[in-house]
Amino acid sequence: MSADRAAPDADMWTARLRSRAVAALPPEKLLPDRQPAYVASWIYVFGVLTLAALLIVLATGTLLTLAGPQWYHTSSAGHFVNSLHLWSVELFFFVMVIHLWGKFFMAAWRGHRALTWVTGAIAFLGSIGTAFTGYLVQSNFDAQWISTQAKDGLNSVGVGAWFNVLNFGQMLLFHVVLLPLVVGVIVVLHVLLVRRRGVVPPIGALPEAQAAPPPTDGEAAAPTTVTSPAEEVRS
Repeated sequence: MSADRAAPDADMWTARLRSRAVAALPPEKLLPDRQPAYVASWIYVFGVLTLAALLIVLATGTLLTLAGPQWYHTSSAGHFVNSLHLWSVELFFFVMVIHLWGKFFMAAWRGHRALTWVTGAIAFLGSIGTAFTGYLVQSNFDAQWISTQAKDGLNSVGVGAWFNVLNFGQMLLFHVVLLPLVVGVIVVLHVLLVRRRGVVPPIGALPEAQAAPPPTDGEAAAPTTVTSPAEEVRS
Protein backbone atom coordinates (compact mmCIF):
# COMPACT_ATOMS: atom_id res chain seq x y z
CA MET A 1 0.00 0.00 0.00
CA SER A 2 2.80 2.41 0.88
CA ALA A 3 4.61 1.60 -2.38
CA ASP A 4 1.46 2.36 -4.35
CA ARG A 5 1.20 5.74 -2.63
CA ALA A 6 4.88 6.58 -3.14
CA ALA A 7 4.73 6.20 -6.92
CA PRO A 8 2.18 8.99 -7.55
CA ASP A 9 3.99 11.28 -5.08
CA ALA A 10 7.08 11.21 -7.29
CA ASP A 11 5.05 12.79 -10.10
CA MET A 12 3.91 15.76 -8.01
CA TRP A 13 5.44 19.14 -8.79
CA THR A 14 6.78 19.50 -5.26
CA ALA A 15 8.66 16.20 -5.57
CA ARG A 16 10.07 17.15 -8.96
CA LEU A 17 11.11 20.58 -7.70
CA ARG A 18 12.78 19.03 -4.65
CA SER A 19 14.64 16.51 -6.79
CA ARG A 20 15.91 19.20 -9.15
CA ALA A 21 16.98 21.42 -6.26
CA VAL A 22 18.93 18.60 -4.60
CA ALA A 23 20.51 17.64 -7.94
CA ALA A 24 21.57 21.25 -8.63
CA LEU A 25 22.74 22.02 -5.08
CA PRO A 26 23.67 18.82 -3.22
CA PRO A 27 23.96 19.30 0.56
CA GLU A 28 27.59 18.17 0.52
CA LYS A 29 28.39 21.08 -1.82
CA LEU A 30 26.37 23.65 0.12
CA LEU A 31 28.12 22.72 3.39
CA PRO A 32 31.31 20.86 2.45
CA ASP A 33 33.42 19.21 5.13
CA ARG A 34 36.72 20.02 3.40
CA GLN A 35 38.05 22.57 0.98
CA PRO A 36 40.90 22.30 -1.55
CA ALA A 37 44.34 23.08 -0.16
CA TYR A 38 44.70 26.26 -2.21
CA VAL A 39 41.79 27.88 -0.34
CA ALA A 40 44.28 28.56 2.46
CA SER A 41 45.74 31.35 0.28
CA TRP A 42 44.93 34.90 1.46
CA ILE A 43 43.33 35.86 -1.86
CA TYR A 44 40.36 33.63 -1.06
CA VAL A 45 39.64 35.54 2.16
CA PHE A 46 38.30 38.68 0.50
CA GLY A 47 35.09 37.08 -0.71
CA VAL A 48 34.13 36.18 2.86
CA LEU A 49 35.21 39.62 4.08
CA THR A 50 32.91 41.19 1.48
CA LEU A 51 29.98 39.16 2.77
CA ALA A 52 30.80 40.06 6.38
CA ALA A 53 30.96 43.78 5.56
CA LEU A 54 27.68 43.50 3.65
CA LEU A 55 25.95 42.01 6.69
CA ILE A 56 27.14 44.94 8.83
CA VAL A 57 25.91 47.38 6.17
CA LEU A 58 22.47 45.76 6.16
CA ALA A 59 22.24 45.62 9.95
CA THR A 60 23.25 49.25 10.51
CA GLY A 61 21.14 50.42 7.58
CA THR A 62 18.10 48.73 9.08
CA LEU A 63 18.67 50.55 12.37
CA LEU A 64 19.01 53.90 10.58
CA THR A 65 15.83 53.26 8.60
CA LEU A 66 13.79 52.36 11.67
CA ALA A 67 15.07 55.28 13.77
CA GLY A 68 14.97 57.99 11.11
CA PRO A 69 17.09 61.07 10.29
CA GLN A 70 16.23 62.90 13.50
CA TRP A 71 17.86 60.14 15.51
CA TYR A 72 21.05 59.68 13.53
CA HIS A 73 21.60 63.44 13.12
CA THR A 74 21.13 64.50 16.76
CA SER A 75 21.85 61.64 19.17
CA SER A 76 25.28 60.21 20.01
CA ALA A 77 24.07 56.65 19.46
CA GLY A 78 22.67 57.68 16.10
CA HIS A 79 25.98 59.29 15.15
CA PHE A 80 27.78 56.08 16.07
CA VAL A 81 25.47 53.83 14.03
CA ASN A 82 25.59 56.26 11.12
CA SER A 83 29.40 56.26 11.19
CA LEU A 84 29.45 52.46 11.50
CA HIS A 85 27.21 52.26 8.45
CA LEU A 86 29.47 54.58 6.47
CA TRP A 87 32.73 52.83 7.35
CA SER A 88 31.28 49.38 6.79
CA VAL A 89 30.34 50.55 3.29
CA GLU A 90 33.91 51.79 2.79
CA LEU A 91 35.26 48.43 3.97
CA PHE A 92 32.74 46.61 1.78
CA PHE A 93 33.96 48.35 -1.37
CA PHE A 94 37.62 48.05 -0.40
CA VAL A 95 37.57 44.27 0.05
CA MET A 96 35.14 43.76 -2.85
CA VAL A 97 37.46 45.53 -5.30
CA ILE A 98 40.38 43.36 -4.14
CA HIS A 99 38.16 40.28 -4.49
CA LEU A 100 37.08 41.37 -7.97
CA TRP A 101 40.59 42.03 -9.25
CA GLY A 102 41.94 38.91 -7.60
CA LYS A 103 39.41 36.76 -9.40
CA PHE A 104 39.97 38.65 -12.65
CA PHE A 105 43.68 37.83 -12.69
CA MET A 106 42.86 34.23 -11.72
CA ALA A 107 40.49 34.00 -14.72
CA ALA A 108 37.68 33.00 -12.38
CA TRP A 109 35.30 32.27 -15.26
CA ARG A 110 37.19 29.04 -16.01
CA GLY A 111 35.51 25.68 -15.48
CA HIS A 112 31.94 26.70 -16.40
CA ARG A 113 32.02 29.57 -13.88
CA ALA A 114 31.07 32.35 -16.32
CA LEU A 115 27.71 32.93 -14.62
CA THR A 116 29.45 33.12 -11.25
CA TRP A 117 31.74 35.84 -12.60
CA VAL A 118 28.84 37.72 -14.24
CA THR A 119 26.71 37.73 -11.07
CA GLY A 120 29.66 39.03 -9.07
CA ALA A 121 30.25 41.86 -11.55
CA ILE A 122 26.54 42.77 -11.56
CA ALA A 123 26.51 42.80 -7.75
CA PHE A 124 29.45 45.22 -7.85
CA LEU A 125 27.62 47.58 -10.23
CA GLY A 126 24.42 47.36 -8.19
CA SER A 127 26.38 48.18 -5.05
CA ILE A 128 27.67 51.37 -6.68
CA GLY A 129 24.10 52.47 -7.36
CA THR A 130 23.09 51.63 -3.80
CA ALA A 131 25.98 53.64 -2.35
CA PHE A 132 25.21 56.56 -4.67
CA THR A 133 21.59 56.76 -3.52
CA GLY A 134 22.84 56.51 0.06
CA TYR A 135 24.79 59.72 -0.39
CA LEU A 136 21.63 61.37 -1.73
CA VAL A 137 19.50 60.57 1.35
CA GLN A 138 21.85 61.85 4.04
CA SER A 139 19.53 64.85 4.63
CA ASN A 140 22.40 67.34 4.78
CA PHE A 141 24.17 69.87 2.56
CA ASP A 142 26.43 67.17 1.12
CA ALA A 143 23.37 65.36 -0.20
CA GLN A 144 22.04 68.59 -1.74
CA TRP A 145 25.30 69.32 -3.52
CA ILE A 146 25.72 65.73 -4.77
CA SER A 147 22.14 65.57 -6.04
CA THR A 148 22.30 68.85 -7.96
CA GLN A 149 25.61 67.90 -9.57
CA ALA A 150 24.41 64.38 -10.39
CA LYS A 151 21.19 65.68 -11.95
CA ASP A 152 23.11 67.47 -14.69
CA GLY A 153 25.16 64.36 -15.40
CA LEU A 154 22.13 62.07 -15.55
CA ASN A 155 20.20 64.50 -17.72
CA SER A 156 23.12 64.65 -20.14
CA VAL A 157 22.82 60.89 -20.78
CA GLY A 158 19.02 60.98 -21.01
CA VAL A 159 18.01 59.06 -17.86
CA GLY A 160 17.04 62.00 -15.66
CA ALA A 161 13.33 61.48 -16.36
CA TRP A 162 13.38 58.00 -14.81
CA PHE A 163 16.02 58.58 -12.15
CA ASN A 164 15.27 61.93 -10.50
CA VAL A 165 18.00 62.46 -7.94
CA LEU A 166 16.24 65.55 -6.59
CA ASN A 167 13.22 63.45 -5.57
CA PHE A 168 14.10 62.50 -1.99
CA GLY A 169 11.26 59.97 -1.65
CA GLN A 170 12.28 58.15 -4.82
CA MET A 171 15.93 58.02 -3.84
CA LEU A 172 15.05 56.82 -0.32
CA LEU A 173 12.98 53.92 -1.65
CA PHE A 174 15.70 53.09 -4.16
CA HIS A 175 18.27 53.01 -1.36
CA VAL A 176 16.39 51.12 1.36
CA VAL A 177 14.13 48.81 -0.69
CA LEU A 178 14.75 48.29 -4.40
CA LEU A 179 18.53 48.30 -4.79
CA PRO A 180 19.32 46.35 -1.57
CA LEU A 181 16.78 43.73 -2.63
CA VAL A 182 18.35 43.42 -6.08
CA VAL A 183 21.90 43.28 -4.70
CA GLY A 184 20.87 40.79 -2.01
CA VAL A 185 19.27 38.40 -4.52
CA ILE A 186 22.28 38.58 -6.83
CA VAL A 187 24.70 37.99 -3.94
CA VAL A 188 22.73 34.93 -2.79
CA LEU A 189 22.75 33.59 -6.36
CA HIS A 190 26.48 34.31 -6.58
CA VAL A 191 27.21 32.38 -3.36
CA LEU A 192 25.06 29.44 -4.47
CA LEU A 193 26.92 29.30 -7.78
CA VAL A 194 30.24 29.33 -5.93
CA ARG A 195 29.06 26.44 -3.78
CA ARG A 196 27.80 24.54 -6.83
CA ARG A 197 30.91 24.97 -9.00
CA GLY A 198 33.41 25.26 -6.17
CA VAL A 199 36.01 27.97 -5.71
CA VAL A 200 38.16 28.57 -8.76
CA PRO A 201 41.59 26.91 -8.51
CA PRO A 202 44.77 28.87 -9.19
CA ILE A 203 45.98 28.69 -12.76
CA GLY A 204 48.03 25.51 -13.06
CA ALA A 205 46.54 23.76 -10.01
CA LEU A 206 44.24 20.77 -10.05
CA PRO A 207 40.76 21.30 -8.56
CA GLU A 208 40.94 17.79 -7.10
CA ALA A 209 43.76 18.81 -4.74
CA GLN A 210 41.99 18.51 -1.40
CA ALA A 211 43.08 19.35 2.09
CA ALA A 212 44.57 16.40 3.93
CA PRO A 213 42.16 14.63 6.34
CA PRO A 214 42.66 15.32 10.03
CA PRO A 215 45.06 12.85 11.70
CA THR A 216 43.74 10.20 14.02
CA ASP A 217 45.13 9.46 17.47
CA GLY A 218 48.80 8.51 17.24
CA GLU A 219 49.03 9.38 13.54
CA ALA A 220 51.13 12.20 12.11
CA ALA A 221 49.39 14.80 9.98
CA ALA A 222 49.86 14.29 6.26
CA PRO A 223 51.43 17.22 4.37
CA THR A 224 49.06 19.28 2.24
CA THR A 225 50.24 19.92 -1.29
CA VAL A 226 48.78 21.33 -4.46
CA THR A 227 49.82 19.28 -7.45
CA SER A 228 50.31 20.88 -10.82
CA PRO A 229 49.06 19.05 -13.94
CA ALA A 230 52.64 18.27 -15.00
CA GLU A 231 53.45 16.72 -11.63
CA GLU A 232 50.24 14.70 -11.78
CA VAL A 233 51.32 13.18 -15.08
CA ARG A 234 54.80 12.34 -13.80
CA SER A 235 53.39 10.66 -10.72
